[in-house]
Amino acid sequence: MGLSLLARQSPLASAQVQRQHLSATNACPPFDAKMQEAGLTPLHATGLTVFQINVGKLCNQTCRHCHVDAGPDRQEQMTRETAELCIEALAQTDIPTVDITGGAPELNPNFRWLAEQSRALGRHVMDRCNLTVLLLPSQADLAEFLAFHHVEVIASLPYFRSAQTDAQRGAGVFEKSILALRMLNRFGYGVEGSGLGLNLVFNPVGAFLPPKQDAIEAQFRRQLLHEHGITFNRLYTIANMPISRFLEFLMESGNHEDYMERLANAFNPAAAAGVMCRYTVSVGWDGTLYDCDFNQMLDMPIGYGAPRHIKEFNTAQLHTRRITTANHCYGCTAGVGSSCGGTIT
Repeated sequence: MGLSLLARQSPLASAQVQRQHLSATNACPPFDAKMQEAGLTPLHATGLTVFQINVGKLCNQTCRHCHVDAGPDRQEQMTRETAELCIEALAQTDIPTVDITGGAPELNPNFRWLAEQSRALGRHVMDRCNLTVLLLPSQADLAEFLAFHHVEVIASLPYFRSAQTDAQRGAGVFEKSILALRMLNRFGYGVEGSGLGLNLVFNPVGAFLPPKQDAIEAQFRRQLLHEHGITFNRLYTIANMPISRFLEFLMESGNHEDYMERLANAFNPAAAAGVMCRYTVSVGWDGTLYDCDFNQMLDMPIGYGAPRHIKEFNTAQLHTRRITTANHCYGCTAGVGSSCGGTIT
């Protein structure tokens, strides 16, 4: 199950090919039909509270579950011109949270500028960090930068033991992640009263849904403190999305139909009503607008007449836009639901 840190683009990287596989499965009814049964179609945004910026696919890791298909050899990177358009659009709004993601977003040369400008506008900034990036020689001052600008760190850590983490993220990643977490703690992250948020993200290592968030958080908290002296604020559980490398894994292991059936059978109308796309707008590395980061990876831009590029950003139109959905959306609506901020219900 281990995966080398050498980049390997998924054979299913084509968004069109992925959409075909997701729609062709007989394991579950079309997602829109399920939403119609629940009285949730058409699905519309309920306002904007999160401005998500995906700055590209460049990453220092190649993770088995990655829905972005990110890696060291990826060339897709947000330019300064597009970054400036993002800040211009943000300044027109009162959206309180800026969520910067990638790849490893910190490797984009415009990452720090985006964080600084967003903070200057009075917005809360989140950095979706893979932890090991903090140990790169080129990022020696990254933790200090994040702390100085009060950037919340959302850090991926598949498990509190090395075998499971390394199986998903590559050999040696767990040990490096522990070193990075200790570094963040030294700067005050995850320390009570510091105001520096350190929240972990848990993805299951395999074709099943995550456990209850509170229960697994308690295990992480106990084990990381006892074994490594590490503290953090919250742990978010996120279901693995049947996209890109995880979709490839599902098909190679013969788990695709079973996983999709598992997601569909666990469909929860309450979770569906609270999905993150209803309050998020996601900007792709090239400025294209999406309802969420997952739609971005499937090349499904915002539709139904709403603006499709950051150059055309219009808060009023995006505020109540109709959401574009497909079968991968079962990943966000199963059980207690899954979002970039953890469980929904």
